[in-house]
Amino acid sequence: MQKDKLYSFLFILPSIILIAIFVYFFIFWTGFISLTDWNDIFPNFNIIGLKNYIELFQNFRFQISMKNTLVFTALFLISSLILGFFLAIFLDQKIKGENIFRNIYLFPMAISLVVTGVVWRWILNPGTINNPIGLNQILDKVGLSFLKSGWYTDPKIGIKAVVIAAVWQMSGYVMAMYLAGIRGIPNELFEAAQVDGANMWQVYRYIVLPLLRPITLGAIIVLGHISLKIFDLVVAMTGSGAGFSCDVPALFMYDTTFRGNHFAQGASIAIILLLMVGVLIIPYLRYSLKSEVKR
Repeated sequence: MQKDKLYSFLFILPSIILIAIFVYFFIFWTGFISLTDWNDIFPNFNIIGLKNYIELFQNFRFQISMKNTLVFTALFLISSLILGFFLAIFLDQKIKGENIFRNIYLFPMAISLVVTGVVWRWILNPGTINNPIGLNQILDKVGLSFLKSGWYTDPKIGIKAVVIAAVWQMSGYVMAMYLAGIRGIPNELFEAAQVDGANMWQVYRYIVLPLLRPITLGAIIVLGHISLKIFDLVVAMTGSGAGFSCDVPALFMYDTTFRGNHFAQGASIAIILLLMVGVLIIPYLRYSLKSEVKR
């Protein structure tokens, strides 16, 4: 028994060492750098406390990027959950060609966010007034020219255009989760509800949705994690946008650290991103552990 424990420990020891070095040590190192005065190409490890964080929250661009992140996260979560849920309901009706539709909805997940950003940059490129292209050209052709927009080039829309691409990418994932959950509900519950006179809306409202709460929570965690640290989609699609209307903290961190050589301030942005993700993930982990203990 002791040998088995020793062999098991030795088997996972390389993973423990790698995680300790490349995850926790570098988190500690980033936190340390954020407290120093290293804001030049040459290292400077003089401790200045929370000065970088104070200056960061006074930075106009950082304020805009945080606001954009909140808007992006809210719209992305709500849109993906609603669209994914209704797609799951649609596929649950045993329609013909279900496998084809399911593959179509899941296909965007097979594409990297960089490719998605490039494609949607072409689609939402407004062109000019006299020569619209992309979606604007289609709207012009079908007589819906009043819906034409500057999309991501319009500061009033900005990050909302990126939401469209992100929802297109991830709504299929939500659909797959909800569909699996719906298919896992016993048919007896649906039959009992119909016997009691419940219509389809009431069945989904009072039976299906409550039973899908764990799946909804899991989807919120995954999507929220993606939205808080979104970077590649924004870089490929819009960049920081007009008047920083598409800017996000991860992009600001990249520009600050690797283009401006303000390593300490970039590290402070990274720590704030880590804390934001932690605020989302840690309560979920505690909830999961409590659920496992109750079982």
